[in-house]
Amino acid sequence: NDLTPMMNQYLQIKRDHTDAILFFRLGDFYEMFFDDAKIASAILGLALTSRGTGKNSRVPMCGIPYHASDNYIARLIKAEHKVAICEQIGDPKSAKGIVKRQIVRVITPGTLIDENILESNHNNYLVCVHKQAQGEYGLAAVDLSTGEFKITQLHSEEKMLSELGRLQPAELLLCSNLKDDTGLRDKLKQRNINALVSEVEDWAFDFSYAYEKLINHFKTQDLRGFGCQNMNSGITAAGAALSYLENTQKTEIKHINKITPYSLNKVMVLDGIAQRNLELVRSMRGEKKGTLLNELNFTNSAMGNRLLLQWIQQPLLDIEEINKRLDAVEQIKKDQVLRTNLKDALKNIADIERLLGRISLGAANARDVLNLNESLKIIPRIKRLLESSETEMIVDICLNLDEQKELVQLLDKALCPDAPLSVREGRMIKEGFNSELDDLKYITQGGKEWIAKLQREEIKRTGISSLKIRYNRVFGYYIEVSKANLHAVPVDYMRKQTLVNAERFITPALKEQEEKIITAQEKMVDLEYRLFLDICAKIMQSLTQIQKTALLIARLDVLNSLAEAAARNNYIRPVIDNDLTIDIKEGRHPVLENMLGANKYIPNPAYLDAADNQVLIITGPNMAGKSTYIRQVALIIIMAQIGSFVPVKSARIGIVDKIFTRVGAADDISAGMSTFMMEMSETANILNNATPRSMIILDEIGRGTSTFDGLSIAWATAEYLLENTGMRPKTLFATHYHELTEMELLFKGVKNFNVSVREWNEEVIFLYKLIRGSSDHSYGIHVARLAGLPQKVISRAREILSNLEINSMSEEGIPSLVKSDIKKTGRRETQPELFQSRENPLIARIRGLDVNNLSPIDALNLINEWKDSLKKEE
Repeated sequence: NDLTPMMNQYLQIKRDHTDAILFFRLGDFYEMFFDDAKIASAILGLALTSRGTGKNSRVPMCGIPYHASDNYIARLIKAEHKVAICEQIGDPKSAKGIVKRQIVRVITPGTLIDENILESNHNNYLVCVHKQAQGEYGLAAVDLSTGEFKITQLHSEEKMLSELGRLQPAELLLCSNLKDDTGLRDKLKQRNINALVSEVEDWAFDFSYAYEKLINHFKTQDLRGFGCQNMNSGITAAGAALSYLENTQKTEIKHINKITPYSLNKVMVLDGIAQRNLELVRSMRGEKKGTLLNELNFTNSAMGNRLLLQWIQQPLLDIEEINKRLDAVEQIKKDQVLRTNLKDALKNIADIERLLGRISLGAANARDVLNLNESLKIIPRIKRLLESSETEMIVDICLNLDEQKELVQLLDKALCPDAPLSVREGRMIKEGFNSELDDLKYITQGGKEWIAKLQREEIKRTGISSLKIRYNRVFGYYIEVSKANLHAVPVDYMRKQTLVNAERFITPALKEQEEKIITAQEKMVDLEYRLFLDICAKIMQSLTQIQKTALLIARLDVLNSLAEAAARNNYIRPVIDNDLTIDIKEGRHPVLENMLGANKYIPNPAYLDAADNQVLIITGPNMAGKSTYIRQVALIIIMAQIGSFVPVKSARIGIVDKIFTRVGAADDISAGMSTFMMEMSETANILNNATPRSMIILDEIGRGTSTFDGLSIAWATAEYLLENTGMRPKTLFATHYHELTEMELLFKGVKNFNVSVREWNEEVIFLYKLIRGSSDHSYGIHVARLAGLPQKVISRAREILSNLEINSMSEEGIPSLVKSDIKKTGRRETQPELFQSRENPLIARIRGLDVNNLSPIDALNLINEWKDSLKKEE
């Protein structure tokens, strides 16, 4: 009872939005109070003040101008806060008592639609996950800014996490049994899935509620027409996601007009680990430069850019669809004039998908509609460029692009080309579009002419040549007279305001005319806004057709981009088949070859199959190019299966269903995992999920533990990949464990390769050429010297290496690592061991054996004896 009516109103609204920072509209400002003010002021750098709330009490407060709110909202969203926008409803002037206010929208990381907050090149997904009792996961992904809405069902936690890693949602909705799973939160962190997890009521995950929610939204009897009628867990997730969107947007979401089921069985599986290690869309440093996306990206529209990213993350498994893309790329690649003309046309296409999203949600301005209109005007030009095409995909694009001639004519007739950003200021609608508006404009314009005429008359009547009639929002129209001329002011002037150097006056006639002008202006602005809403409604009538056109434009942009990349980089069309063979002649790394410059990259072949060339063990020095080579093969496969030409002399690619990578790891402290635990976790994922069509990239295994443990695990892993019937995936295994090269002698399917070097005058020359056979040296000391280690350390390392290589041992069997002068003293300083090792008695017998006095038959008997002894120990 002690609070002011306004503060009572604030608290009532805040009570329903405790998880959001409340932007409370007061005049031309959004104000924040209590803890919201403290949080916002700290993040936004605002002055924290206070406001009286009633009898002798004040609360923390800060505020921002409403017209500059976008930037502030973006910063709060980036800091993982939600923002609830509370607006004044109706005209404050006509309100009796306190002005009515209500929440018009809740902005969250996963529901962004504002162009200046979103990243244009990436989808902004809100993802909802539901887990059924049987362990099946339903996943719904929606991009509110574009209207994309899709669902899938996954049969394991690993697949669900992998898909979340690919989608990289901005916000995550989880059903109760997942929301309370702390282990799942740790796994999300481990995979760099840093989405804000938002609360959703448990009842929203009821299947019946979700099903009704969807069919009511789409205005259908069932979901059969979308192909997802029997996807119960997916439907549940989708219904909960739609419910969340409606609660945050406070309006009907018309541009989400279909739901698309998708299956991971139709695309190559590239989990978050593989995408990171292969640097598909982000480099290890988190940059776009140095990625496959960056090398292939010659798109000219935001829509094309987003679609290219999706293609790279989801290569196809369908040979027919891949070849359709390759046919289109080949045609465009051959026609440089077509490529150039398409580029010139596409670069003028706005982000139609997101424009439609804002129009649908009532968040668009006249500039948005003008940009849509200008984009639609380019469609006829694109159709003319494609009309002589013969490839199936381009013909389909040409036939289905919708020019929207009637809508373009309407928008041309309706909108002023220099319309302001705000839809509440008028000046949007052209003269001649609406007769009532024209009449109001005439009254307004006539009134202003009357004011100008009055000024001339008053100057003549008073003799004050500097007299001015001006206007501001506080006083309206007034007559301003300088102090030097006050003696000439007529008696009918009424003083309104005194300034330092002038006085302001009004007259009854001036006030009467002002009322007419302002009334006409207010009516004009209100009518223009209503006409703008009518225009947006007309656009929504063509929503589905324009959305389809936008998708076709994006597809054409990607095809043109791949053709441009192929032409610039001398890429060749690959042959795609259902065989289990990868046959690459003179392959090149698509990213590194451009970094090095023309003709500097050394090409290398790759041949893998399911028989004699299943596992290629690759050895060689540090920095010789092992890691680059194995990634190169994976990137060429991915490029081929997205429908791109590839950097090779020739390539035959048997469809690959999954690419797994195990590359040098670092500790994941946030997930409580050591380097070695990370290695083993990733390796386990590979061994449990690979198929005969999979491609495995192993860049060291077991480096995070002791040498013998690591070697044992690496050997056993390779053995498992070779001998596990029903799996036998193609594998590239780069290693410094030279002992693994012995596997070629023991297992069919293993081939040794090494990246060659030459030694010259104590220097190591890297040739970067893959050759048959194994490497004997790692040349780590040479690399250490290149890295700048002190010469004293380099020399000492060479001394130690020399002793190890000649197997120089002390009497106790310890490698001779100590310096000569220390050896002479008889002292040795070694690192203490955690566990004292006990020598095997058999080794002691071998060490004491006098081989010079041993006959051949005695030697055979001893070997037999030792063999029996070892069997007993086993």
